[in-house]
Amino acid sequence: MRFSSRVDISEPNPIAQAEAVARRNGIALGKLNDSNPTRHGLAPVQVPGTYAADPRGDRTARETLAAFLTRRSSDGPRETDIRHADNAGVRSDIADAADTTHRNDVAGLGIRPVDPDHLYLLSSTSQAYSWLIKLLCDAGDAVLAPKPGYPLIESIARLECVDTIEYQLQYDGSWFIDTAELEALLDGADGGRIRALVLINPNNPTGSYVKPAEREAIVAMCRAHDVALIADEVFYDYALEPFDGNARLAGEPGVLTFALDGFSKMLAAPHAKVGWIQVSGPAEDVAEAMRRLDVIADDYLPMSDIIAGRIAGLLEAAPAQTMRVRERVLGNLTTLRRLLADDPLGVTSLLRPEGGWNVLLRVPSVIDENELVLRMIADHRLTGQPGYFFDMASNGYLAVSLLPEPDEFARNIRAVLDTVADMMA
Repeated sequence: MRFSSRVDISEPNPIAQAEAVARRNGIALGKLNDSNPTRHGLAPVQVPGTYAADPRGDRTARETLAAFLTRRSSDGPRETDIRHADNAGVRSDIADAADTTHRNDVAGLGIRPVDPDHLYLLSSTSQAYSWLIKLLCDAGDAVLAPKPGYPLIESIARLECVDTIEYQLQYDGSWFIDTAELEALLDGADGGRIRALVLINPNNPTGSYVKPAEREAIVAMCRAHDVALIADEVFYDYALEPFDGNARLAGEPGVLTFALDGFSKMLAAPHAKVGWIQVSGPAEDVAEAMRRLDVIADDYLPMSDIIAGRIAGLLEAAPAQTMRVRERVLGNLTTLRRLLADDPLGVTSLLRPEGGWNVLLRVPSVIDENELVLRMIADHRLTGQPGYFFDMASNGYLAVSLLPEPDEFARNIRAVLDTVADMMA
């Protein structure tokens, strides 16, 4: 695996080498230049404790997170986790989706305990993208990113002076990745510049999981081309109408893989600002990647110990909170299907949503997407995101969130359907 030249991994000086030998031998050295005030009785009472400055994040927090991730993989969501659901039909849907997700996680892959040393704590997955692009790409290199997709990746890559090359997700009753297109891109004129392939599992806004055959082909071609995988799995827990065989890419052994997740989606708490990177793959590639990633993490300093100290409590709340959000999105999805079925015009449809908490509506292509949203603003005081915001290949799409309160969600969908009817009259 080739890494960027931006990370300084020059040989340590003789003093640093001697300090490393002392640490390995269990010898604690005093420091003439120790400028950590928390080791000298100067920490404020409001922020007690000693600052360890571990570049990967607080060790105890990483151990707690590793135990949670291992348990999540081996146990999966349980019926007892959904006891707070009020609607029996929704509760059944949640249980079915959760059980399917669990079965698919363990099928054929085996469960390996997550190593806390292979975890990096950060403030967000956005920060993770930035670190990984620094790790893998020099200026002028490129990453492959899916379209339709959220424009975040392209924006962050641009800030790192790195290009994005899009690969197009295809829809034929369901979304799929054209692996032949990926192979052609890796073998093409820009193939030598491509240092990473981004997979969103499930994607936003298409809601499509990476299928087993797609995963097998992608891992093989990335390994053959020395390209790393960046797997963004923040929406993974929110299965809607998935196919069999879905699995997390976290822990993938076949190629150097960086799996991203965090509290923003797991807890529906974007203000919690906790994300992480889980590194896996061939041992030699993982060791070299982490050696370099440690330099980046150390330069940017670890997550606040104040936040890290709350991770254990937040993880305890995660299963119930995830189920609470899943109940909402599945309930609203049921409402959406009912409203579409009852619409007398019948020209607005739903593209199959496998997972996540956003869906795509298809409206007649004779309606301009901008005009649709502008009409909703004028007539219903309601705005939205048309398909071209996500680089959909053609006109006639509208992204819809499944998160609003049920009454508000129903009003929103009725406003869309009424606006479409007015524009088609």
